[in-house]
Amino acid sequence: MSKPFTLISAKVRDHAIAAIRCAPIGWQVLIQEPKRGVDQNAVLWGLLDDFAKQVTHVNGQKYPKEAWKMAMMHQLGIEAGFMPSLDGSEIVPLGYRSSQLTRSQMRDLLTLVEAEGAARGVVFTERRREAA
Repeated sequence: MSKPFTLISAKVRDHAIAAIRCAPIGWQVLIQEPKRGVDQNAVLWGLLDDFAKQVTHVNGQKYPKEAWKMAMMHQLGIEAGFMPSLDGSEIVPLGYRSSQLTRSQMRDLLTLVEAEGAARGVVFTERRREAA
């Protein structure tokens, strides 16, 4: 039976250490950064909404915030796959789910959106909170 521990205090850390000491040889322990939070997600979509409303891309076209999110994640090197569309006439991206990002990856994504927005003259209506 697995029991995840979120290390929010020294006491919880001590319980995790005790659980590791009692675990049978051969079991696995995974220490990982938590996934992004809902606070970061809310900030991201606010920034992307402003970005999508104000930016025209190099081809003279405007794109929805979902497309900008994929372009920004691609810029960060977050990998996604591709497949042909059902009729084979286009390529369709797969992946780019920000819900799978860690908190630090999400901070990097927010920083990129803000930097790209600043470079393109975007006026963001909601400033990013430091907690994000």
